[in-house]
Amino acid sequence: MTTMEMPHVSECTVESCSYNVHHDCHAFAINVSGQNGSADCGTFIPLSTKGGLERVTSMVGACQRADCAHNRDLECTAPEIRVGAGGDHNAHCLTYQTR
Repeated sequence: MTTMEMPHVSECTVESCSYNVHHDCHAFAINVSGQNGSADCGTFIPLSTKGGLERVTSMVGACQRADCAHNRDLECTAPEIRVGAGGDHNAHCLTYQTR
């Protein structure tokens, strides 16, 4: 799989993340982590300063949730993912599905 084939972050509704600019993720890539059924965005940074790249289509860099239906060899195989509030974390992968 090449970076052009990696799934994109199609939406992020977590306003408190520094990488979120108008519901678009401006991080080059995010990591999905978490435990006990929670698929958290490991790239979430709760600062008032906005950051990231001005023009970018964010993608999933790595997925540590081996129990996700979209995870193959720790890579996300979903066509795209959405990030929003959920679980015990402010930023959650809403595309996560247990096997």
